[in-house]
Amino acid sequence: MAALRPPSPIQRSDTPSGTPLGFFSAPFERFVRDDLSDFASGFTLLDTMETYFDSRLDLIQRSLTKHSDRLKVKADKAFQEVFKKEVLQKIRSPSGEVLADNLEREMQKFKLRVSQRMTSLAASWQSAKIVRTREKITFFFGVMSLLLTALMFGLYPQYIHIAYTIQAGYLLPMRAYYYKKRSWHYFLFDLCYYCTILNFVYIWILPSNPALFVACYCLSHGSLASAVITWRNSLVFHDSDKVTSLFIHIYAPLTFTVIRHFYPNAEQRFPALSELPHLKPFRALLLTGIIYLIWQLLYWKFVLIDRRKKIESGQRTTSFSFLLNDKRGVIGRSLSAFPQQLREAAFMLGQLLYSIITELPAVFLLYDSPFWSAMFLLLIFSVSVWNGGGFYIEVFGRKFERELEALRKELAEATSRSERSSPTFGPQSDDDLSTVAASPTLSIKAISPGISTVELPLEQIPPAQPDETRKDRHDYNLMTAFIFT
Repeated sequence: MAALRPPSPIQRSDTPSGTPLGFFSAPFERFVRDDLSDFASGFTLLDTMETYFDSRLDLIQRSLTKHSDRLKVKADKAFQEVFKKEVLQKIRSPSGEVLADNLEREMQKFKLRVSQRMTSLAASWQSAKIVRTREKITFFFGVMSLLLTALMFGLYPQYIHIAYTIQAGYLLPMRAYYYKKRSWHYFLFDLCYYCTILNFVYIWILPSNPALFVACYCLSHGSLASAVITWRNSLVFHDSDKVTSLFIHIYAPLTFTVIRHFYPNAEQRFPALSELPHLKPFRALLLTGIIYLIWQLLYWKFVLIDRRKKIESGQRTTSFSFLLNDKRGVIGRSLSAFPQQLREAAFMLGQLLYSIITELPAVFLLYDSPFWSAMFLLLIFSVSVWNGGGFYIEVFGRKFERELEALRKELAEATSRSERSSPTFGPQSDDDLSTVAASPTLSIKAISPGISTVELPLEQIPPAQPDETRKDRHDYNLMTAFIFT
């Protein structure tokens, strides 16, 4: 009996029509080529984005390179061989020497501009390639972090706080380095970083402290979670700074929601929960208020007092100065209504009230309800997704559109300059040149007693090819006009 062979994955048909892997749409059928097609199909979104943007940048680069090469070749042939070898050898008068010097100087200027332009384009291209690679890596790890978090929440919720710690161990030092490098490190004294440190103190050092758990739970579901809306955090996977901001503000409430409602046998790992079957609203708000006031006093002393000169001189930026200068925001407009000497006190008082108000849902609803806790996290996450979609579609798309529009304007200006200029030279009053109208013969009178005319041999000028396009003639005319204007 002949040995049975399993059918090849490519030959297997999943649709009535017999088309292999028929769930692919027509633009993606090229992925169905070998046994690795299932793996490759997982990167459809990445490949689509890369193809869309990289192809356009590549077309622009190739068009500019081809255009520059064609201009350089025509300039070398038309002017170095014809004018430099023929005209400059025959003209020996003082006016002829001036013409030779001007022509040589213009040619050197043009070559220098072309060289600088090509160097700039090459540097920009290399820089863009490096940036795209870094953004791809950030995008990959951002998506994988979201996927692993979802799987961990459904299968192994007891590891969520470990994932929180590991990711913070990488993202927060990177944030500190990034902000210090740009003199933004005073933002690291904000409440969200203070709460993040308290969260890790509770998780790994004081898991049996009920007061600290109440403060961490309320602040994570209050000030940190609401910051996604206040600061317009967005789920933009390719931007490490936006990913870090969203992680700080959304992973803390996720972790403490899991500890409170979904962690198996949570009282064994976090003994404080056994003493807190329910929250006492007044006590919870009082504890979080005390924790907040401790941070506010430290912030006021070490930032607003000890480093006031640097902030007022503009060397450093804080969240207070940032919000105050944001005249379009509600907080900036509200603070502008207060006198200068009262703005800091008004900001700190307003931040305290904001912290207490945002903690009310956690105290009265979320702590006792797994369902509403899940709905709360879904709401916050939906806001970040909506903001991220706005970034990708509006901001990123409009930026690319502006770049294309700038390129169109640059090409249009070059075209208009070429139309205003012409390679045809009329009579010159200084040396009484005869008209040159698309002719290779240049007549020069009164330049020198010994030279009446200069005949340029026709064989030195490249003849027009039968299939020469209007674009080639236009490039030649543009180059001629540029040298003589």
